[in-house]
Formats: sequence, C-alpha cells, structure tokens
Amino acid sequence: MNKQEVDLLRGELEMLMVERAGLLNVVGAAAVLVANTHARDLPKEAAEAADLLSRSVNELPEETLKDALDAVHALVAPGI
Repeated sequence: MNKQEVDLLRGELEMLMVERAGLLNVVGAAAVLVANTHARDLPKEAAEAADLLSRSVNELPEETLKDALDAVHALVAPGI
C-alpha cells in the first residue's frame, strides 16, 4: 500500500469516526427521549413513531447504547 492509499484510508476512517460520533449523539438523545416519554400522552401517530424508535433503540448492542448515552451525558438533566 502506498502513501496516497494510506492517506485516503486515513481520511475515510476519520470521516467515519466523526459520523459515528454524530450518530451516537442522535441515538443517545433518542434513548433519553423515549425513556422520559409516556405513550399515553402522545397523539396516536407520535406514539407509533415513539414505539418504533423504542424498539430500534432496544435492538442496539448494549455497548453501542452505552456509548450513545455517554455521548449525551452532558445534555441530560440531572436525575435522569
């Protein structure tokens, strides 16, 4: 592998890491929202979307969910 290929792969890896960090923020915020929302308080369409979101979050590997929650820790109100 030559230097140009290594530089290209390094750039791609850095881009993926930035994207992962952004996705972890989204997932973490979604998990906090789901954990603090009661379906009975939502309109039917929103409750269906919240259910889908909840199931998607619950299907994540535990380590990924932990990383996501850690990513938004500073954004979560104390006591949550």
